[in-house]
This record gives sequence, C-alpha cells and structure tokens, in this order.
Amino acid sequence: MNITVYSTPFCAPCERLKQYLQANGIPFARKDLMMDEDAAEMLEEKGIRSAPVLEIDGNFYFGSQIAPEALPALLGLE
Repeated sequence: MNITVYSTPFCAPCERLKQYLQANGIPFARKDLMMDEDAAEMLEEKGIRSAPVLEIDGNFYFGSQIAPEALPALLGLE
C-alpha cells in the first residue's frame, strides 16, 4: 500500500492518525498542508477542506471515514 497522511501543525486528530499508523508498523509519507501548497491545492480541488486526510493507493479518506473504528478495515488490519 502507498499511504500518505495530509496534516496541519497542532492538529490532535492528525497526530493520533500518525501515531496509529506508527504503532501498527504501517509506513507512510507525510504532507504538511501549511508548508506544501501543491498538496493543499490538490485537496481543495477535491473539495476536501479538513485535516487529517489519509490517502491510500490514490483514494482519499477524511472526516468520519477515518474514525479510529474505521481504520483497521481501511488498512487491511482486520
């Protein structure tokens, strides 16, 4: 799986998502939406205006889609 986490500084849900991935040994790339204007614009074009955003193999998940109880199924950990 190719995974990227799009986040912002001081975002508690963003940190929880990254910690979850690390705790489960899942490698991922990080994109800081405050520093990476291209990433921020790309998400804006997709109508995504919240963080964190989890990209898995080109599919984007955010909001309730990445609630803690949904992550195992998304990441194939079940």
